[in-house]
Amino acid sequence: MKVTANGPGALDGSYSAGRESWTSAAKPAPGVTYTVEATAGTGGRRITERSTFTTAEPPKARTFVGEYNVDQGSTVGVALPVSIVFNKPIHDKAAVERGLRVTASPAVPGAWSWMKDRDGRDRIDYRPREYWQPGTKVSLNMDLDGVDAGGGLYGTQTRKIDFTIGRATVSTVDVVKKTVTVSRNGRALRTLPVSTGKKGFETWNGTMVVLSKVPTIRMNSATVGIFGPEAYDLGDVKWDVQLTPSGTYAHAAPWNAGRFGRVNGSHGCIGMSTANAKWFYDQVHYGDPVTVVNSMDAVAVNNGYGAWNVDWAAWQRGSALG
Repeated sequence: MKVTANGPGALDGSYSAGRESWTSAAKPAPGVTYTVEATAGTGGRRITERSTFTTAEPPKARTFVGEYNVDQGSTVGVALPVSIVFNKPIHDKAAVERGLRVTASPAVPGAWSWMKDRDGRDRIDYRPREYWQPGTKVSLNMDLDGVDAGGGLYGTQTRKIDFTIGRATVSTVDVVKKTVTVSRNGRALRTLPVSTGKKGFETWNGTMVVLSKVPTIRMNSATVGIFGPEAYDLGDVKWDVQLTPSGTYAHAAPWNAGRFGRVNGSHGCIGMSTANAKWFYDQVHYGDPVTVVNSMDAVAVNNGYGAWNVDWAAWQRGSALG
C-alpha cells in the first residue's frame, strides 16, 4: 500500500494483523489530494489499483504562503538570490525547506539559508556559491500544499517560476577614490566620480543588490530616522536606484556639485551628477550587484539582498536541513 501526495509526500502506515485494513501513522494533511496505490496477488497474478481522495481545506487562519521575489519569464541580474518571505511564523523550517527547490541550467552549487526579514517575518533565501552566469535558466519550485509548518499551520501553495539570468553588470564603488566603476561581462564601461556617505553616515560596505529603479522620488530624512540639524526633505530627486530597504540609493545629487570625486558629503547614498546618474540608471537592472569597498559596516544579510556578505560555509549553516 502506498499513499502519496505532492507537498507532504508519502503517508506512512501499517496493516492490521490479518492485513484486512491499513491505518496511517499520522494525520493526512488538510487540503491535499492523495493517491492510493494498492497491490494484491494470488496464484502468481498481481493486480494494482489506484484511487484518489482529497482532504478538507484547513481554515484560512491555519494556512501559510510565501511571497517570492521573481516573476515568471523575467530576466534578472547575476546577484539576485531567490527570496521567500512567509506570512506566518514557520516553526518546522526543515519541513518547509524540503518543499522548496531551485534548479539551474547549467547546474551550479547553491543553498538555502533562513533569516528574519526587517519586519521580523520568517524568510528563506537561495543563492549560488558564486554569482549566476549570464544566460542561466533558473526555476523555483514551491511544493508546499499540505506541508505542516508546525504550530497548526499548513501550506496551500504550489508554484513553478522560470526566469533567466541577464548580462553581468557589476558596479564597484570606492569610497576612498570616490568613484563608481561599471563593468559588463568583465569589461569596464565607465568610471564615474561620486560622493558617498560622510563621517557618521558612511555608506554601507559590501555588496548590495539593485532592488528597484524610479525616475523621480521624494527623499525625507524622517523616513530613515534622521532628524535635527542633519534633517532634509528633497523633492524630485532624479534617477534613483534603490540598493537597500533601509534607504540606500544611487541617485542624482546636483546640490553636491563640486564634491563628486573630491568629498564624501551624503547621508549614506551614492550621489553623482544628473547626467551621470541617468547613465548609471540606464545601465543597471533588478538583481545587479553594487559593491562598496573601503567603507565601514557591511550591509546586513536581510537589508535587501545582503547574502553576498556572508561566506559560503556560514551561508550553508543557515539551512534547516544541516
